[in-house]
Amino acid sequence: MRVLRVEHAGSATYCLWRDELTLERLDDAPWRSGKLTGELLARPDTRLLCPVEPSKIVCVGRNYAAHAKELGNDVPKEPLLFLKPPSSLIANGDMIVLPSQSERVEHEAEIGVVIGRRLRQASEAEARAAIFGFTCVNDVTARDLQRRDVQFTRAKSFDSFCPVGPWIETSHDPEDLTIIGRVNGSQRQCAHTRDMVFSVVTLLRFISSIMTLEPGDLIATGTPDGVGPLSPEDVVEIEIAGLGTLINVVEKAV
Repeated sequence: MRVLRVEHAGSATYCLWRDELTLERLDDAPWRSGKLTGELLARPDTRLLCPVEPSKIVCVGRNYAAHAKELGNDVPKEPLLFLKPPSSLIANGDMIVLPSQSERVEHEAEIGVVIGRRLRQASEAEARAAIFGFTCVNDVTARDLQRRDVQFTRAKSFDSFCPVGPWIETSHDPEDLTIIGRVNGSQRQCAHTRDMVFSVVTLLRFISSIMTLEPGDLIATGTPDGVGPLSPEDVVEIEIAGLGTLINVVEKAV
């Protein structure tokens, strides 16, 4: 099942993909028990929005050994967590804005997990059952600020620093996903979930032992090696093989 959030006739709405030209509107987000309305929308009459409206975006650092190594860091003994604010979210097709405070902003291709049910102190079975679906995430990072600050917050939190989309797919196996990152058509990143230090289910169990995850929350599961700088007019593509491709263009802050 492919779930989209789109703008239609000036309003935001959740939809299911029917075919290349047709969507069917839901009366709410499916993780809030949204039901099909029977109303069909023509895809050309809609604009893609960020497919999630999370209460929080929980991110995982250094979850691929090769990425930890390329930044000169040790592989963590337990998941390294940080948060991005919902104000950093943008959709497929929106602009990534390079802030004046940073001289080196980098892309980070990641697999995003959308939570489908409330999760707290989860067992393995509960964590697996709480996965609603997957989406592409770009954990855009001001690398110079990350190195300068003790905490990751400033480097990760600028407006436009969390592109997500283009939609959510629910039928994929969390142990069999491939993430790819490209800039201007050139592949810079590629890894499989088997390359993760901590699996998707392990991450959900760990995070839910600290904080309650609510339906619609977004988990960014870490980036593989190959991160690199972005410049104005760059075209950044984040792809989960078999799911879709998130595309954003870079611009400099005015």
